[in-house]
Amino acid sequence: MSATIALCIPAYNAAWCLPRLLKSARAQQIPFNEILVYNDYSTDNTSEIAQNFGAKVIEGQVNKGCSGGKNAMAQVVTSDWIHFHDADDELLPNFTSLCHQWISKNKEQYEVLILNYSYIDYDTQQTLGLGNYNKKEMNSDSLKYAIENKIVNFGLYHTPAFLAVGGFDTDKNVLYNEDKAFHIRLAGRFDFDYLAEVTCLNYHYTKSMSQSNLWECAHANYCVLKKTADLYGDLYPQSISLELLKCATHLASLQDWETTKKAISLSRLLYPEAKVSGSSYFKLLAGIDKYMAYWVREKLIRTFKPEFRK
Repeated sequence: MSATIALCIPAYNAAWCLPRLLKSARAQQIPFNEILVYNDYSTDNTSEIAQNFGAKVIEGQVNKGCSGGKNAMAQVVTSDWIHFHDADDELLPNFTSLCHQWISKNKEQYEVLILNYSYIDYDTQQTLGLGNYNKKEMNSDSLKYAIENKIVNFGLYHTPAFLAVGGFDTDKNVLYNEDKAFHIRLAGRFDFDYLAEVTCLNYHYTKSMSQSNLWECAHANYCVLKKTADLYGDLYPQSISLELLKCATHLASLQDWETTKKAISLSRLLYPEAKVSGSSYFKLLAGIDKYMAYWVREKLIRTFKPEFRK
C-alpha cells in the first residue's frame, strides 16, 4: 500500500486492557505501518506490555492526559495517516483494509475520515448502539455537523492536517470534552467524510471517566461551546445557541447554577430566538424567563422524581 497508517494509543495504567487492543491491532488484514503507545506516567506495567507487543513507547514524565499524549505521538509518527484509539477499546479486523480502500479513492478530497463503531456494554457484551453519523450532512458542512453532534475519537486523520491545526486542545477546561473541541477545530479547516461500516468497538464501563465525572464533562462542554462561539458565533449563531441550551440542561441537573446562567446568557446573546426543548409547561415558562424555567424544572424533578438524579 502506498499510504501508511499509524495506530496511536494514549495509555495510563492500561495494563488490564492494552493487550486486548494490541491483539486486535495484530489481527488486521493489512498491518499498521507503526504502532505507538504514549505511557502517561503509569504506575503499572503498561510500558512493558506495549514493548512486548512490539509497539514504540513514548514515556511521559508527568501525567498530562489523553490530549497531550496524542499530540506527543503525532509529533513523532512517520505515517501519512493517524488513528488514535483509547487503550480500553478495540479494533475489528477490517479496520486497516477499509481505511486503505478509502484512502486510495478519497485522499485528494478529504483530510479526515470519521469511522462508525459499535457501542458495547463491557459487563454484558450487549450492543447498546452504533455511531451512525449522517454522511450527507457531514459532507455538506463538516463544521456545522461537528458543532451540532458528538463525534467521538474514532477517526482517521491526515497527519499534515492534524499538525496544521495544532492537534488537540490541551486546555484543562476542555479536558473532558476534548474530542468535540478537536473535531470543531479540525472542521474549521478541513472537510470530513464518513465510513458507515463498523470498524471499531467502543466499550461502556460503569466507572468510566465520563460516568465518574459528570460535572467536569458538563462544564467542559460549556467551555468548548464558549470557545466555539468566540470563533464561529457569527457563522453559526443558531446552532451554537441551541447547543448551549442543551448544555444548560445538563448543568442544571447537576445544580451548577452559575454555569447554567452563563450558558443561557451566551445562548441569548448569539441567537435570542433559540427555543428550548421539553414539556409544554417548561417551554411556556422559558418564554418568560429561561433561567427560571430550568431552576423550577430541576426543583420539581428533585422533589417528585428524585430517582432521576441518583
